[in-house]
Amino acid sequence: MTWNARVARVAPFRVMSLLEIAQAREAAGHDVIHLEVGEPDFATPEPVVAAGRAALDAGQTRYTPAAGLPALREAIAGHYAEHFGAAVDPARILITPGASGALLLASQLLAGPGDRVLMADPNYPCNRHFMALAGAEVDAVPVGPESGWQLDAGLVAAHWRDDTRLAMLATPSNPTGHMLDAGRLAAVADTVRAHGGALLVDEIYQGLCYDLPPLSAAASVPDAFVVNSFSKYFGMTGWRLGWLVAPEAAVEPLTRLAQNVFLAASTPAQHAALAAFSPECRAILEARRRELGRRRDALLAALAPLGLAPSLPPQGAFYLWLDISRFSHDSEAFCRALLEEENVAITPGTDFALAGGEHHVRIAFTTGEARLEEAVARLERFLARR
Repeated sequence: MTWNARVARVAPFRVMSLLEIAQAREAAGHDVIHLEVGEPDFATPEPVVAAGRAALDAGQTRYTPAAGLPALREAIAGHYAEHFGAAVDPARILITPGASGALLLASQLLAGPGDRVLMADPNYPCNRHFMALAGAEVDAVPVGPESGWQLDAGLVAAHWRDDTRLAMLATPSNPTGHMLDAGRLAAVADTVRAHGGALLVDEIYQGLCYDLPPLSAAASVPDAFVVNSFSKYFGMTGWRLGWLVAPEAAVEPLTRLAQNVFLAASTPAQHAALAAFSPECRAILEARRRELGRRRDALLAALAPLGLAPSLPPQGAFYLWLDISRFSHDSEAFCRALLEEENVAITPGTDFALAGGEHHVRIAFTTGEARLEEAVARLERFLARR
């Protein structure tokens, strides 16, 4: 049988096979330190869990409207107003099954056969793959420290083609953790607008910022499509809940897509998420953000003597993007050997970068400082043998 040819353009997510090997080693009795998957060791905040239980007890298990629970859309609009000074009409917000649901809707609306999409390289691989499934061609623009590991207005202008339809940003980004400030974001938006294109902004790690204040394109770029999630800052990974802020004219076709693709996001999860915006929950989340910042700083300090600390420290998310070219030109082999020899699981850069991924790895500082210190000690032993 012949499969849809677009599926062949979706590469496997290598970290998942690495995770499977790591879990098998754990089952065999090895002490594995997990720094590979983007999921911190924090449980979902109790106010959210309690709200989820209450929703189930109250029988809140029937479909919501396709665009989501009205009260949750209003709560998200209030979040933008309170923290970003953005007046976002709740009618422009669609609740989705995870940020992946939002990316699916946006890619199907904005990209198709014959279209080209600009995004940074390295980038979260699923961003490329959603566009490939829509039939579009991705122009992955190599970025580095000189541009803050981000697309800027100059790069967008230089790589825009006649058939480019869309530019996609991620701030803070995965895997590098770097951000665009308000001025650079506005400059990119102006450039895209001048070329008659659309701007899609991935803000999944938005609340997890350490050196710069969080910002949102929803506050300054009203014609942008903005993706966000309850998974990262809000600690609700397995609840599978996200949202998409869209220009007013796009809401109706996006709602039609949602009706046909997934009907609606999980009802109990939507009711639980209402508690994520409470002052009690906010205090928990901010304490966790500060803890992640301490982990970042501790890991940077420990890696510096090994010559692995990045020249430009990440400003957000919970990842370090490390250049290992002094030690290896095969990041997949490097990660496999580190796991087999020292039981430390990290992610090969080839998952994220089409150019230079073999020279980089991603470390997620998603576990406590004591375990991070032990991981660095094991890494130092590993490197000494090379």
